[in-house]
Amino acid sequence: MASRPLRADAARNRDKLLAAAADVFGEKGLDAALEHIARRAEVSIGTLYAHFPSRQILIDAIFPSRLAVLDDIGEAALAAADPWQGFVDFVEGTVGLQAQDLGLNDAIARRLVPASEAVRVCQRGMGHAERIIARAKESGRLRADFEPADLATLTWAMSQVIRESIDTEPDRWRRFLGFYLDGLRSGS
Repeated sequence: MASRPLRADAARNRDKLLAAAADVFGEKGLDAALEHIARRAEVSIGTLYAHFPSRQILIDAIFPSRLAVLDDIGEAALAAADPWQGFVDFVEGTVGLQAQDLGLNDAIARRLVPASEAVRVCQRGMGHAERIIARAKESGRLRADFEPADLATLTWAMSQVIRESIDTEPDRWRRFLGFYLDGLRSGS
């Protein structure tokens, strides 16, 4: 049996909750208080739970589409004429997303429920990463011993730099990423 469409006011509340969740998670990360999201949406916490019975359901409602931009970054990196530059663009693009949105930072840093839709989107992005890494290694410009798991560790490490410096030095991650990339270049 098909579900009934939402009443107009319920649909508006759902949309307000999704927008508020994107904003609050972006500002505070995935551990942000759900009560804060409800207040930002100007609805009760009961209304939030009526639409999204758990934090994970709310996360899955907003993050897959937000994480899908990783596909665009990955496809652009794969299309780059210079495989090393494609790798650099992919890493900078991914970490740049993390720096813009603490919720995405947490999501990319693997702070998600393993079976969630958001994790499946991240895994698809890692498929791009494997091909990007292989191209850069084949070009001889990326260290031969760099593996896709190292990229996951790098994004996690950058998530910590971002989280620790976001209030005092929001662009600090760029400096640290430069150090990492210099160390990954073949012959460094």
